[in-house]
Amino acid sequence: MSEKINQIIEDLKILTLLEASELVSAIEETFGVDASVAAGGAVVMATTGPAEETEEKTEFDISLDEVPADKKIAVLKVVRGITGLGLKEAKELVESAPKVIQEAIAKEMAEDAKKQIEEAGGKVSLK
Repeated sequence: MSEKINQIIEDLKILTLLEASELVSAIEETFGVDASVAAGGAVVMATTGPAEETEEKTEFDISLDEVPADKKIAVLKVVRGITGLGLKEAKELVESAPKVIQEAIAKEMAEDAKKQIEEAGGKVSLK
């Protein structure tokens, strides 16, 4: 492989899950493709046509709207588990609410994350 490719791979290895999700979204928007996982685990890029307006939304952004002071630690633990962020990054994210904590997440995963955060005491919305 070329040095340029090796450098890109090394840069990708240090991304957080949130950053990787944002990268995938940016690539999809920039190149007009849809990243989907194939049965073998390989990532396949396929071009997409114009979306129909009657199509049900399948991807959601998880927005942490509010965190009560007495529930901050519990919400912080859940956010770390969901995002894979380190303690410092997750703390900054929780303290900066309202803020989107994950983007373009499958409906089931988004609903599960919302349930976990609400059980910990935070207020969440799916967009």
